[in-house]
Amino acid sequence: MIDRRMRVLVAPDSYKGTFTSIQVARALAAGWRSARPLDAIVLAPLADGGEGTLEAIAAAGGWEWQSAPVDDPLGRRISARWLRSAERDAAVLEMAEASGLSRVAVAERDPARATSIGTGQLLSAAARAGVRRVTLGIGGSAITDGGLGLLRGLGAHLAEGDDAALPDLESLDPALAGIELDVACDVSNPLLGPDGAAAVFGPQKGATPELVEQLDERNRRWADRLESATGRRVRDVPGAGAAGGVGFALLAIGDRFASFALRPGVELAMAAAGFDAKLAAADLVITGEGRIDASTAFGKTALAVARRAQAAGVPCIALGGGVLPEGIAALAPLGAIAVPVVERLMSLDEAIAAGAAPLERAGGRLAELVTLGIGIVSRG
Repeated sequence: MIDRRMRVLVAPDSYKGTFTSIQVARALAAGWRSARPLDAIVLAPLADGGEGTLEAIAAAGGWEWQSAPVDDPLGRRISARWLRSAERDAAVLEMAEASGLSRVAVAERDPARATSIGTGQLLSAAARAGVRRVTLGIGGSAITDGGLGLLRGLGAHLAEGDDAALPDLESLDPALAGIELDVACDVSNPLLGPDGAAAVFGPQKGATPELVEQLDERNRRWADRLESATGRRVRDVPGAGAAGGVGFALLAIGDRFASFALRPGVELAMAAAGFDAKLAAADLVITGEGRIDASTAFGKTALAVARRAQAAGVPCIALGGGVLPEGIAALAPLGAIAVPVVERLMSLDEAIAAGAAPLERAGGRLAELVTLGIGIVSRG
């Protein structure tokens, strides 16, 4: 008798606004087991560098939780978590932990005041702890300060209220020189202009149209100062506008690290989670995200997983909270099949109220379809 037990890799992103990637993976696995209890299921929840990245990577195992005192976007002292590898030489940091929009209540949002200093303090803490390799996810920020606060948190001396004074970068934490820094960045925006940090991301952080113009001009003056100090013109480099301009500040001081690179967030999450080794042992991979649509084609998690799966010769199913024709078309050339979770039309609030049950049922349906497919093949 042929052994038809399967090895299934479940590697979704979060369903933004509803479930973390860990919750999604566990629900899909529970549903799959209800229909095929003998299959071996491996979870590899993924993230894109924004909020939830730490939990997704920690779930893969081999990491220890750490914490450091930092200032939040409004200057309040908080404790920010980070991850350190069991070997003690690598760290994963999440900007959202220190400088995230979730750290600020809606009524408190103040884009003109919000600072990225806490992210600098967090990076400095990891460097001083003795790690060599750092992955920094910069999604989900509350700031539009061009990374000025970040450099202050890293030890740079900056003259208050004096646009003419150049930053003193010789005061940067010397421990940075020993760090190999990979920055998880999933946007290609420049720092300034209509596609820049203030114009594109400022409104979601509470900036009015008038304030967007002021923030863009403030970032322009800051860019003049920092680029003069470093001798590096990086304001137009893709990714400079990420995280309210933190991408710009890191690009400007990139030569202060042992090595530095901006990389797609999901690629870094895959590496940290040991995704490729898990994929190599799988018969099927299930990925997914809240919405599989036109934006999926621009490097979202489902597309990245589908690419890896195609290269490894592993079938891939992408499960979306919502699935649009454009998303189906983006995945089809990679041999991945997009399948919706929804059983009926519902609002985001209704989806949240429904809990994980629809995801579990979707996982069960996928397992039953696989069983049906195996039965058809065996009779053929």
